[in-house]
Amino acid sequence: MCLSIPSKIVKIDKNSNTATVDTMGVTREASLNLMEEGSLNIGDYVLIHIGFVMNKIDEKEALESLKAYETILSMMDEEELAQTVLEDDNCSSRRL
Repeated sequence: MCLSIPSKIVKIDKNSNTATVDTMGVTREASLNLMEEGSLNIGDYVLIHIGFVMNKIDEKEALESLKAYETILSMMDEEELAQTVLEDDNCSSRRL
């Protein structure tokens, strides 16, 4: 199952129409092709699916979600964490 974890925009590249986002300490690139031009800024929280920013979310909601994810992750053992990472890699690495 793919879960969309809130990600914070740390850089926007207008030439390639992508954003660099921080997802719980991991940075990655995400396409902005599905978003209205100029609707996002550095510091905004977004949800990403299959490499595309899908929508902007409220900072308070994003921080609450991140806190819940951290709680869940702290209860997982190493094998469960490894499986979670593998499943996430299969969801987010594809591009349309």
